[in-house]
Amino acid sequence: MLTVARVRLLSVTVAWPALFLPDVMLAFTMISMSSLTPPLHDRRQYLIGLAIAISGAVLFSTKAILAKLIYRYDVDAVTLITFRMLFSLPVFAAIAVWQARKGPGLTVADRWRLVGLGLIGYYLSSFLDFLGLQYITAGLERLILFLTPSFVLLISAVFLKRKIRAIEWASLSVSYFGIVLVFLHDLKFGGDKVLLGSSMVLGAAISYALYLIQSGRLVLRLGSLRLVSYAMCVSSAACIAQFFLLRPAAMLIQPAAVYWLSLVNAIFCTVLPVFLTMFAVQRIGAAIASQAGMIGPVSTLFLGAIFLNEPITGWQLAGTALVITGMYLLSKR
Repeated sequence: MLTVARVRLLSVTVAWPALFLPDVMLAFTMISMSSLTPPLHDRRQYLIGLAIAISGAVLFSTKAILAKLIYRYDVDAVTLITFRMLFSLPVFAAIAVWQARKGPGLTVADRWRLVGLGLIGYYLSSFLDFLGLQYITAGLERLILFLTPSFVLLISAVFLKRKIRAIEWASLSVSYFGIVLVFLHDLKFGGDKVLLGSSMVLGAAISYALYLIQSGRLVLRLGSLRLVSYAMCVSSAACIAQFFLLRPAAMLIQPAAVYWLSLVNAIFCTVLPVFLTMFAVQRIGAAIASQAGMIGPVSTLFLGAIFLNEPITGWQLAGTALVITGMYLLSKR
């Protein structure tokens, strides 16, 4: 029988991955939902669902590749995230209006919590993520974000007095050792910039872990899709306001390629994966969909090699394998 805490966490993360830290918590929590999923008998439905889940995971991971391509046009992180929010905001605003008509009204306390969650979980997390991507490879960024479940576990242990079991310590050790391998490999070639970028992405992962822990009550009351759409609107408003405070309006004029890449990033790497993930869970169940989501870091590694000419070495492959193994062991708990 699922505990309230697990219900809270898994409710958030079904809709969560499509936004800023794509497949991390998907792999962590969906296995916990396997007891809610009926056995699969239709092989055709299974194969279709598996293809949908894999497509969503790859699209999640493509976000970092597109961000790197946009940076080639001398666009900074403030401008990049503003365009991404501008293009995705209308979709999530429409979802928010649709969900508002179906659910209970918001109290004053709910509204303030939503503002706080939107600023911490989506604005701060995504901004730090895009800042870090200026200095590190897409592959390293994806691996650091993939550690988010471990930060949820550690924060829960420190502040909520949750006991960490031996298998969980083992999974953390394996994952962090994998990160160290990739980090040291990239540090050799990137120097201090790799340290700076990794610290920013690490901050993004921790920020989102705090969001997940704090959002439990609202998820139970509002539902994951409604919470995500509201928080996304708050984040979008913050990013757009930040742009006009820090940058001249003239910076909204960019080459056509920046607009197209930003549109693809917003629709195909932000909005579309939300629904692909939900469709996949409906067809094949949460447990199998989570396994498909683990293709994310691997796809980022190879997409980075294809589109960004980022090298793939044995150290990177070994580190990636260790991180995925560690998160898989953690998800089994």
